[in-house]
Amino acid sequence: MGKLNELTISAASKGLKEKKFSSVDLLKDCLAAIEAKNGELNAFVTVDEKGAMETAEAVDKKIAAGEKISVLAGIPCGVKDLICTKGVRTTCCSPILKDFVPPYDATVIEKLKAQDMVMIGKTNLDEFACGGSSEHSCFGPTKNPFDLGRVAGGSSGGSAAAVTANMCMYTLGTDTGGSIRLPASFCGNYGMKVTYGRVSRSGVNAMASSWDTIGHFTKSTEDIATVLQAIAGKDRRDLTTPDVKVPDYNGFLGKDVKGMKIGLPKQYFGEGVQKEIKEAVMAKVAILEKAGAEVMEVDLPSTKYAVAVYYVSIPAELSANLERFDGIRYGKKPASDPKDLMDFYCEARGEGFGDEIKRRIMIGTYVLSAGYYDAYYKKAQKVRTVIVNEFADAFKKVDVMIGPVSPIPPFRIGEFMDDPLAMYMADALTIPVNAAGVPALAVPAGKDKAGLPIGLQIIAPQFEEGKCIQVSDFLEKN
Repeated sequence: MGKLNELTISAASKGLKEKKFSSVDLLKDCLAAIEAKNGELNAFVTVDEKGAMETAEAVDKKIAAGEKISVLAGIPCGVKDLICTKGVRTTCCSPILKDFVPPYDATVIEKLKAQDMVMIGKTNLDEFACGGSSEHSCFGPTKNPFDLGRVAGGSSGGSAAAVTANMCMYTLGTDTGGSIRLPASFCGNYGMKVTYGRVSRSGVNAMASSWDTIGHFTKSTEDIATVLQAIAGKDRRDLTTPDVKVPDYNGFLGKDVKGMKIGLPKQYFGEGVQKEIKEAVMAKVAILEKAGAEVMEVDLPSTKYAVAVYYVSIPAELSANLERFDGIRYGKKPASDPKDLMDFYCEARGEGFGDEIKRRIMIGTYVLSAGYYDAYYKKAQKVRTVIVNEFADAFKKVDVMIGPVSPIPPFRIGEFMDDPLAMYMADALTIPVNAAGVPALAVPAGKDKAGLPIGLQIIAPQFEEGKCIQVSDFLEKN
């Protein structure tokens, strides 16, 4: 057996129940990995060693007493620093919230605490989840575990890098336009973007309320199913969580794919997608075809408009959601002594928000303003409806769709910092899924010639995460 922190959730849980090692042992190995690697990777921005140790010791006492424990009990976990954690700093990696300690837990944290999770700390992200590279953080960028000169992806880059570097067994993230799938692809692990409303957003700082989803990163498909089982479901504090039954996600493991219809969106393999990435994805598709799946091309013609829809809709919702951070109701007061209220607002937000946030707030406020609302925001919402309908039509013909996560491999730190539009195009293949509100699972698909990870995404109809798990598990085992 290697170091304990290299285990999957299922293997670690089995070892705990068989008393081969303790939760404290697991935690110590993870903390040692953080100590050794976090200085260069910058995956964690807060480590709660004391709180984690208390929970781990409590779980060990339960096991010693012969109590039944859940699969997630005693397993070290990292949490994206956008998700409220009672008594543990939650900054959104923004100067305006750098000292904020929430008085309550997000619903997703409550659910995991009920399973005796060991929360090891909070992970780095692009400020308020705005970015695709985890470079827009007041704590500095997260680096890719495969190449420290490259990005880990964003906005949940810290969460992805932490899992790959074995700093914990799984992490929570958010996905608004690819913020779980892109880092999972760039860091070579599994990342679940759920159906909109499948997991409660209560207690998670909102970026764009009609797009945000809460998901997770793991080292295996089985672990994806285990964590999803614990966090999915209706929540009275989030009215966007419908009363749709949560299936047994582990029941989708070990199934074959014979007779499944697999769609390949032709737009996901077109211009701009690197040859090596296409070949890696198609090699995985060939495995499914050989096993009896029926593979066919599908058409999602509005894919080319998705980035434009996103960068009108997202800034508009972000502008409305961040309005409350004014230094009076929420956020830090300005360091200087402003002369009047307007000066107070300008100074508080000028000091408190980074460049990317300011850029998006200005765009969002503009597209919501009188005379421009119909021309931009309303039109974007109409195009979004077209995208929703195209996905629905495609799923009448196929069970799942498969395509690359990113058209390019992990890029160099700083490469697109002066060219926001080039950075935005890295999300061209992930954004349509968010626009449609459907689930997608990022899965490792191999590496390029430079040894950098390539990821594919398995996309399913709304609330059919089980199909993503079924196909991913088959690929993992074959």
